Amino acid sequence: MKILVFAHRLELGGTQTNAIELAAGLRDRHGFSVVFHATPGPAVDLLHRKGLDLVPAPDARLHPSLARMRLLRDLVRRERPDLIHAWDWWQGLEAYGAVHLTMRVPLIISDMMMTLTHVLPRQISTTFGVLAVQRQAAQQGWSRCAYLPPPVDLAANAPDLLDRAACRAAMGLSDRDIALVTVSRLSHTMKADSLARTIDCVRQLGRVLPLRLAIVGDGTARGTLQALANRANRDLGRKAIILHGAMTDPRPAYAAADIVLGMGGSALRGMAFGRPVIVTGDRGFARLFDADSVDWFADGGIHGIGTAADDGLAVPAMVSAVRRLASMPALRDSLGQFGRDHVRRHHDLDALTDRLAVLCHAAITQGTVPSIQDAARSAVIYLRERRFQTTSRDKTADGLR
Repeated sequence: MKILVFAHRLELGGTQTNAIELAAGLRDRHGFSVVFHATPGPAVDLLHRKGLDLVPAPDARLHPSLARMRLLRDLVRRERPDLIHAWDWWQGLEAYGAVHLTMRVPLIISDMMMTLTHVLPRQISTTFGVLAVQRQAAQQGWSRCAYLPPPVDLAANAPDLLDRAACRAAMGLSDRDIALVTVSRLSHTMKADSLARTIDCVRQLGRVLPLRLAIVGDGTARGTLQALANRANRDLGRKAIILHGAMTDPRPAYAAADIVLGMGGSALRGMAFGRPVIVTGDRGFARLFDADSVDWFADGGIHGIGTAADDGLAVPAMVSAVRRLASMPALRDSLGQFGRDHVRRHHDLDALTDRLAVLCHAAITQGTVPSIQDAARSAVIYLRERRFQTTSRDKTADGLR
């Protein structure tokens, strides 16, 4: 089977990693021939490490993009794929309009949003990365929807794969330091709030605990976060917070960590490395990933929305969780093992690749006769929302709802 994977701009992000690793898995485990189509970016390094070539897509700020749709049609005519796998709603709509409706090429859309993207067509095979969203989609008429959570390569993200001491030394950490690590895009959308509160948490606790915070990533919010880090470091009289910039391979950062803070795929990779994780989110959300929270996160995604004021200050839940983990090495070890066991059972890349392969074959055998009513419904929702949605360099998560 030949599959054309149509992904977003190849920034360093969870969805891009998911798209690349699953595409490589389909090739390696199931013999698929893969054509990977996306706008170039730093994650192309991961694509090449996986032995995949990139057919570049033009960048765009307005979606659907006629230029991208025309190039996609040309690519489909040339490559003649059996199936298109589109990641995110904007690639999904472009593939749906440019190729599925007119050329009747089977299509799967993978949507990793935390809420249901209503503009997506309901008669197309669609995977959702959050179980509660998949359940809502099924209730609201998506006839071919499946749950496909973020995958994690357990072999490549194993606790004993890298030399922990060497990784800590490379990041400037001493044996005495308790290392907090967060790997994230430094974007104003979704990320900056939790990062600012993490900096403030270290500012508060760093007076009595040997905390060091390593923020790995880059983006438009970096200047703002660097200013907050500089202020906290001055208050503490030491360089407790360091912005390391983006790493195309962030595994050394996870290996160096004592505690990981983050959301989504970043939190899951921290768990894969056997590190305890504090899951963060919008508006001050922070919760320890443990036996009390695992079912909640399994249903609603590795993320949350709090109720804190928009002040950038650490919330009590985050301060309490960091203090507890920093003071209890045995708890860090037990929660690290708990998290890795969870990822092994529910997010293993090989198992999810096999699940996706079944969905790919089903999408082809189920037929490709487009539903005019379904297309009209999506068009009406799109026009009603008045959104020629902008996906900026931050890769906004504000999909059409």
